[in-house]
Amino acid sequence: MSIRRAAATIGALSLGLVALTACDKPTAQATVTVGTRTVTAEAGDKCYAHGKKLPQEIFVQCLQAKPTHHITVGVGDKVRIGVDPAIGKKGWLVVRDTSLVTQELLKDETYWTVDGDQLFTQQDPQTGQSSILKSVTLNVVESGDTSGAESYRVIQFTLTRGK
Repeated sequence: MSIRRAAATIGALSLGLVALTACDKPTAQATVTVGTRTVTAEAGDKCYAHGKKLPQEIFVQCLQAKPTHHITVGVGDKVRIGVDPAIGKKGWLVVRDTSLVTQELLKDETYWTVDGDQLFTQQDPQTGQSSILKSVTLNVVESGDTSGAESYRVIQFTLTRGK
């Protein structure tokens, strides 16, 4: 191999290594699938503390924020939620607006299914009557417990009621 070719190869390898070190590691994502439609999102900058617990006030703000990812759920549709294995290993919850949907921590699981109608039905605690919501915020919360005290990330989706 000529000296020029060897120098060019070493230069290309060096540039490749520099480019790789400049890349950010992708953050874990969550995916919501309804029928054949799928939307994937990751936590916003404020809603992920890079492996540290979110302060309680930030966690609450994240649950109440307006999502940028949307999907329509028809009557009778199943909503399938998937998370990266890194989230599944730590544990995660599904929260509609600010109400817990999963009654227990989903630990070592990467997939969960819920009846879409359940997500859009809201019961009035005073009268006991149910009403159907037009849209809800679906929060996927990486957490070590069901209280929200050990939350590490919040990934959000808007689910809109379709026909």
